[in-house]
Amino acid sequence: MKDKILVIGSAGQIGTELVEALRAQFGSSQVIASDLKAPEIPGEGLFEALDVTDREGLLKIVKKHGITQIYLLAALLSATAEKNPLFAWKLNMEGLLNVLELAREKHLDKVYWPSSIAVFGPNTPKDNTAQYTIMEPSTVYGISKQSGERWCEYYHAKYGVDVRSLRYPGLIGWKSAPGGGTTDYAVHIFHEALKSSSYECFLGPDTALPMMYMPDAIRATLELMNAETGRIKIRSSYNLGGISFSPKDLAEEIRKKIPGFKISYKPDSRQQIADTWPRSIDDSASRLDWGWKPLYDLKTMTEDMFINLKKKL
Repeated sequence: MKDKILVIGSAGQIGTELVEALRAQFGSSQVIASDLKAPEIPGEGLFEALDVTDREGLLKIVKKHGITQIYLLAALLSATAEKNPLFAWKLNMEGLLNVLELAREKHLDKVYWPSSIAVFGPNTPKDNTAQYTIMEPSTVYGISKQSGERWCEYYHAKYGVDVRSLRYPGLIGWKSAPGGGTTDYAVHIFHEALKSSSYECFLGPDTALPMMYMPDAIRATLELMNAETGRIKIRSSYNLGGISFSPKDLAEEIRKKIPGFKISYKPDSRQQIADTWPRSIDDSASRLDWGWKPLYDLKTMTEDMFINLKKKL
């Protein structure tokens, strides 16, 4: 039987590109995009309006299309979640549990759910942060992601659910707008560099964080989900490493393309969140278990962002 895939949260920063990649792999008819409302410009494939906290509505769509895999991307991200913590908890946790329950009831063969470096907290070792270490997140987003990891591991151990997860670093892409995260500056800065050759950053100049270019993140997601079951040793979530840099590092790279680019700094509430996160990630478990290896560094990412954003803008 051919896999039939439902992507929940398809209009987001990751979902936009993941749907495209999945349709390229499985065919447009095999991948259903879903979000709270239909996109203004319809895509090529199928779309279903869906609130993931509506369990009956979710089950109805799963049965209607014969869904075998769900990629659950719907969530309130770090900075946005701090403004509405109770709703963030409801969306982030109820959505996951609804999907895990469908898998437990054998409606699904496989589940993908993303975690985040937000699971780490102020007491976590900052450099080369290990797969297993002190977490103690201090944001509602991080708390929900750490709790989600525990639920994923539980549903696999208790019920045999084939659930897989990656701890994404900050993600940078040109195809869609970011969704309210603490690392969004690394997308905004490219747009402003092209528009006005200047940018006011909401993080301090030396705030180094783990980052990743979106093509690497999409490829990692597909490689994890395509890996043989026996190779997946971790069912909470895998550390995923790409590039680590600060706003100052990125600005210096941008100046190689736009010599007159200027950056100023005005840290806001997102600085406090960033200060609790790692500076770099040890992803040796991902490399060992299923062969992960990033392709983009700061230079090649910056070059590709400018090439594509110039065309788009």
